Amino acid sequence: MTLWSRTRTAVYGEITRTAMELFLERGFEATTIDDIAAAAGISRRSFFRYFGTKEDVVLGDLVARGELIRDAFEARPESEDPWTALLGALHSVKDAADETDAEMLKVFKMVHQTPSLRARSIEKHLQWQALLTPEVRRRLGADPADPFDVRAEALVATVLTCLDVAGEAWARGDGAVPLEGLFDAAAAAVRG
Repeated sequence: MTLWSRTRTAVYGEITRTAMELFLERGFEATTIDDIAAAAGISRRSFFRYFGTKEDVVLGDLVARGELIRDAFEARPESEDPWTALLGALHSVKDAADETDAEMLKVFKMVHQTPSLRARSIEKHLQWQALLTPEVRRRLGADPADPFDVRAEALVATVLTCLDVAGEAWARGDGAVPLEGLFDAAAAAVRG
């Protein structure tokens, strides 16, 4: 990693930490980009060099997490059916997450209580669907050029909906039940 890349990563991390502190203290909607820039000691213009929107501060790493899920999914044993492999991939990425459950819970609550974050989260999950669908198609033996074979898209969308439903319940219940258990319960209900 070059000095420029390390510096950029450090600044990105500092802006993110500063913004998250403000969001959790003041609320997402009450915190402006100018507030974040001032607290981070940067200009508004510099903020936009790192983030396209305020929502991206909270959800920006979801695209990278989607790539981790795809990589974990592709590494799952060929003997696993696509559903089982997707669930295993999601569990393995959760286990590798840097944030604590308490930190994740705060973010989940903020996302589920803020319409613009909720919409952006759904948009990011659509990007995950695009990342995961080709491997599901391959595992199903589906023709990638067949526009009418919707099985892969349906499987991925269903797994991501289970994740969303579990996350919302986890936030609503203040983390009293483990997120993994809620996700597994949602997935089992669909398969049952």
